[in-house]
Amino acid sequence: MAPIFGDIPASLPLQAQAASRCTSTATSISCSAQTAWIDSGSAGQRKVVFQVPTGSAPSAGWPVALLFHGSLVRVTGFTYASDAPFGGYHQGELVRALLDSGYAVIAPNALTAAEAWQTNDPQYAEDYAASNDQLFFNNLFKAMGAGRFGKLDPGRWYATGISSGGYNTSRMALSFPGRFKALAIQSASWATCVGARCELPQTLPAAHPPTLFLHGMADRVVPWSSMQPYHDGLLYQGVETTLHSEADGGHEWFAASPAKILDWFQSHP
Repeated sequence: MAPIFGDIPASLPLQAQAASRCTSTATSISCSAQTAWIDSGSAGQRKVVFQVPTGSAPSAGWPVALLFHGSLVRVTGFTYASDAPFGGYHQGELVRALLDSGYAVIAPNALTAAEAWQTNDPQYAEDYAASNDQLFFNNLFKAMGAGRFGKLDPGRWYATGISSGGYNTSRMALSFPGRFKALAIQSASWATCVGARCELPQTLPAAHPPTLFLHGMADRVVPWSSMQPYHDGLLYQGVETTLHSEADGGHEWFAASPAKILDWFQSHP
């Protein structure tokens, strides 16, 4: 019988295959998690859920993937049911794949469960420096560099997210240039876009990290057509990018997403 949660990547070392932070049943996948609280100015502190792989960190530290949630979601841990909405179960597979492949995973929270990331909020889209999110991320990144989340490799930071978290992944390229080696954007587009409304700047950031797009052509929340100009704009500017489309895919993580994202990050060490 085939494994319930997919095959272990062939590139995964045998010792890592034998030791995992994650367990699975027929109905769920669960990875152990730690919690940190990071200052967010007048908003108080935000909860950040994270985990590092088993074993000792490499001499340079663990490569690390930031994982940004979508709207109306709070991150309380790394447990996902097989019937979770928006393909949430596949997000659990992604967390497992990253941890088992030697990546630390850090999943911060937006301000409240009722709010998305501020990247495309009309008040802050073009004035992000005034947002609480920028303050929070500056503090988060300082904590990452100071060892609050274990020994992390400062030269191997990655980011991914879905929906609002996908827009926020794009924000990493716009407002935090030079920090990230590669990005993976699921069911979203440029940092300031919202759904079908998507106007790109004439020139995208010159130092935009290599970017993988994953998008369903049946997505009615964030239409595929709103993402395409972003992808094409990167191609035009000579930025490395690739696109995984699913003809029947909706606004959700895909079964293919974990392996695609892991491969993208691994191909940009």
